[in-house]
Amino acid sequence: MKTLLLYPSFPDTFWSFKHALKFIHKKAAFPPLGLLTVAAMLPADWPKRLIDLNVTRLTEKDMAWADSVFISAMAVQRESARETITRCKSAGLQIIAGGPLFTDEHAAFEAVDHFVLNEAELTLPSFLRDLERDCPQRLYQTTEFADLSQTPPPLWSLIDLKRYAAMSIQFSRGCPFNCDFCNITALLGRRVRIKTAAQIMTELNNLFGLGWRGQIFFVDDNFIGNKKYLQVELLPALIEWQKDKKYIRFNTEASVNLADDRSLMEMMVAAGFDSVFIGIETPAEEGLAECNKKQNKNRDLVESVKRIQRTGLQVQGGFIVGFDSDTPSIFQRQIDFIQKSGIVTAMVGLLNAPPGTRLYKRLKQEGRLAGLISCNTDGTTNIIPRMDLKALSDGYKNIMEHIYSPKIYYERVRTFLKEYKAPKTNLPFNIHDLMAFLRSCIRLGIFGKERFQYWKLLLWTMRKRPELLPLAITFAIYGHHFRKVCEMHIL
Repeated sequence: MKTLLLYPSFPDTFWSFKHALKFIHKKAAFPPLGLLTVAAMLPADWPKRLIDLNVTRLTEKDMAWADSVFISAMAVQRESARETITRCKSAGLQIIAGGPLFTDEHAAFEAVDHFVLNEAELTLPSFLRDLERDCPQRLYQTTEFADLSQTPPPLWSLIDLKRYAAMSIQFSRGCPFNCDFCNITALLGRRVRIKTAAQIMTELNNLFGLGWRGQIFFVDDNFIGNKKYLQVELLPALIEWQKDKKYIRFNTEASVNLADDRSLMEMMVAAGFDSVFIGIETPAEEGLAECNKKQNKNRDLVESVKRIQRTGLQVQGGFIVGFDSDTPSIFQRQIDFIQKSGIVTAMVGLLNAPPGTRLYKRLKQEGRLAGLISCNTDGTTNIIPRMDLKALSDGYKNIMEHIYSPKIYYERVRTFLKEYKAPKTNLPFNIHDLMAFLRSCIRLGIFGKERFQYWKLLLWTMRKRPELLPLAITFAIYGHHFRKVCEMHIL
């Protein structure tokens, strides 16, 4: 069966990095790892094409070629998914859907023929068996969780690696914590399930063999969920693998208790990790208690962030406003925390309640849900907040306008660069970096509103931390993207 694997487009958000990607002539930040993995689970004799709408178009010729469509999406891709499904249905294609969007909202997509939900390792085989017998059901679900040691490597041959800024890889699923607003435990459970170090080495070698030499993102929701295996098996294997590579850098997501384990942080840096996303959420203890963010409570969060950054891991932070316990002072407190901590990439959003979470269930009982979740960093929420909605919206806009204004943003970059311990082995400065620098000189240094701050940062970095000049340029480009998104969609 000739199969199209379709990935809907992302709107222009902070995480899309759309405006930053133009500086390096890339189309998308990451490839669709889930679909690439599903592709590897489909029968080997099925002809396959992957269409990522973030890097290319879906053509009439593509649809005429195919017999069926497998589509996967997240909530933020909802509108593109609807449009794509409508086109494929009009073309007479059989549509099979899976992924977080359809797991939560499958009842709203009547045009889809079959839903293969939850983890494909468990539900896809049943669908394929029924399809072969010509009796496929409409809905395949499970409450079980997959054994990742049986998950095949992604089928990287289906994409053009050159169109992406970074690659993705997955080591684990699940998170040991149970934050009130997070749907990870609802979707993937609290027991952290892992691939073996041998599986990860195979996936990395596959990418390396295809010529990939750039950043690789471990998409785990909490990379340090199984510290013992990390320290005994995976990180030593990565350190050994890096010995003849030296220029492959990793980034991932983790909980803030990473700061409590210096040995683990040092091993991550030695293995090639240079940044980590951490859900800080709020500096208010009341808010942390409200959302059950136990791992963040009763600690000096600024010091925890700085401890991680002084070890050689840049902290990217997630922040939330709109908790029931929030008072009008929270907006300035968030600004002060972000500036003091030196978290350059600060993703601030309004509290949302994803289906399946404890927060969603509680607010549904209270009659305080209002619509569907989307991207929580676009100024929208599906919650009727305790705080006056206009006051919440205005306070949120004030945070975003402030932290991404050129003067404040570049001050935060310098705060970070002053304390950051750069890894001993840095990425080589290649032709793509050179072109990005030259484009930034023109767009930011000559025509940009931030040109004074831009040159001030570069001169300061060359004088004080010359080894971090490529990183300073990257931050300048990120700042341009963040301001664009703020101006277009929030302010």
